[in-house]
Amino acid sequence: MHMRNYLVSGFIAAALLSSTALAQTTTAPQRPASSATTQDILKGTHWRASKMTGLNVYNDANEKIGDIKELILDKDSKVVGYVIGVGGFLGMGEHDVLVEPSKIKFVNEPVRSTSNNTNAPSNTKNVSNTGGSNRAANEQWYPDHAVFNATKDQLKAMPPFKYS
Repeated sequence: MHMRNYLVSGFIAAALLSSTALAQTTTAPQRPASSATTQDILKGTHWRASKMTGLNVYNDANEKIGDIKELILDKDSKVVGYVIGVGGFLGMGEHDVLVEPSKIKFVNEPVRSTSNNTNAPSNTKNVSNTGGSNRAANEQWYPDHAVFNATKDQLKAMPPFKYS
């Protein structure tokens, strides 16, 4: 009987050791590969909406006409308009206007100031969360400024934007 007990004990010990060995060699299930990585999504030019508010807006004469106050999105997250605070810099009383995205041009280079233009500072952005006004040339998270070609009279004639 002793021999039989040793034999049964040996089989049990072998079974336990082999299950422990199997448990140690099994690998954790791998996550399925995603179709697009963060790096793939962020290739190209992408801007953070939080960095776009406060962005200075100039006309084609490099006159500062206002700044972006808000981005208006549709239910699919597509930008359908920019609310721009205009007039304050031109001395006509600031009011908000809604501008179609196709009418705004974003520029990554500093505004070219002219000697007779005091409204176009060289490279400023009046937003406190940007860490200052000296944006690096290779900054990917927001453009330097926006261009919306409108005269003072055209801006006055635009209907004010109201949040309803």
